[in-house]
Amino acid sequence: MVRVDGYEVREGLHYSKDHMWVKVEGGKARIGVTDYAQKQLGELVFAELPSAGEKIVEGKPLGSLESMKAVSDLVSPLSGTVEEVNEAVRSSPDMLNADPYGEGWLIVVSPDNLEEDLKNLMSGEVVVRWHKDLIEGG
Repeated sequence: MVRVDGYEVREGLHYSKDHMWVKVEGGKARIGVTDYAQKQLGELVFAELPSAGEKIVEGKPLGSLESMKAVSDLVSPLSGTVEEVNEAVRSSPDMLNADPYGEGWLIVVSPDNLEEDLKNLMSGEVVVRWHKDLIEGG
């Protein structure tokens, strides 16, 4: 784990510029929101998530999060079919504030073309530099 100005960036994950993370697990992809995103949104009060069996498309909204200050689209970091949904997040969206990389994951997807989609995501030092630039830029 790396901290960038108080924001946690987990190693071993792939990140989108829309503040989503992807963890590859045996050909499937677990997706969630970054620590930066949940802190920027503030206390989350509602999570709209897709249902199992739905198709998601890279770069298109897969759902949304609502906080006390804003509603934000969750932009899909890859394309595929939703296999599993974290129902606990629907009933307690504040789980995302407490543990965005653990218990606060959103969905598990069977990707259409995982290797191609991963080429569009950041990992390692690239995402750390991007976070630093983002924070310094305001």
